[in-house]
Amino acid sequence: MHRQARLQALSEFLKKQRAKLLPQDVGLPSGIRRRTPGLRREEVAQLAGVSTTWYTWLEQGRDIQVSASVLDCVASALRLSVDERKYLFSLALETGTSPAPIPDEPPNVSPSLRRILQELTYCPTIISDRRCRIVGWNEAASHVFADFDRVPPDERNMIRLLFARKEFRTLAGNWEHFVGGFLAIFRAYYGQYVEDEWYGEFLEEMKRSYPEFERLWEQSRVSTAPEVLIEFRHARAGKMLYHLTSLQVQGEADLRCSIYTPAPDTSTELKLRRLLDGRAAPGPEDAGEA
Repeated sequence: MHRQARLQALSEFLKKQRAKLLPQDVGLPSGIRRRTPGLRREEVAQLAGVSTTWYTWLEQGRDIQVSASVLDCVASALRLSVDERKYLFSLALETGTSPAPIPDEPPNVSPSLRRILQELTYCPTIISDRRCRIVGWNEAASHVFADFDRVPPDERNMIRLLFARKEFRTLAGNWEHFVGGFLAIFRAYYGQYVEDEWYGEFLEEMKRSYPEFERLWEQSRVSTAPEVLIEFRHARAGKMLYHLTSLQVQGEADLRCSIYTPAPDTSTELKLRRLLDGRAAPGPEDAGEA
């Protein structure tokens, strides 16, 4: 990411976080009616113990001197989560990772990781790299999401598939909620790998290709491992409920393992078993329950 692009990302993030907070959330009087939502810049500066001018310059993305201790005060003033703090520090201090260029070919999945995929028989699981390229999956994922073998390798990017493929748009009961989890992960990568120009280029491509992407991107959180409950409306199996757990795989490739666990006390696992056995056909009992 070019320096100016990094500062622009920092500016947009600070504005978004400031807009989320109300005066009463941070112990300040609400006062007169406000023209825009959220705290004023001077209020954030007051809470952080810095001058209004300095905070204004920081939020405007100016190239100014920033220390970790002062950034910590700003993070506390804005009530940032752990992942949001990391994102702020990566952008403001250029502390992100500067890896070697990623080759065009996706990284290989080790035999041990492939064995883990196979063992997760009734948990659809996807392995992706730091660019959200899908590099591995199990049979359950092929049945629930898509037959990734039939997706051209250069199109196996989870973010792109969510917007480009009709089956992904119709699969999730709340598509925007589904997308939000992946964008939260992608934003965390975006802040971490500040020197990789690919991210900025990819974001611009997505904004040009899919009008709704920019809005969802601006609304996205920062999370390295969001845990969410997702409702799927599968064409053959009917309603299914899964808990998403995202795990980081240690190693140079920086891979991520996204595991969809059937929600307990539902018929989701039974439906998945039927899918894998090739006998899934939603009946009347499948229409309104998972």
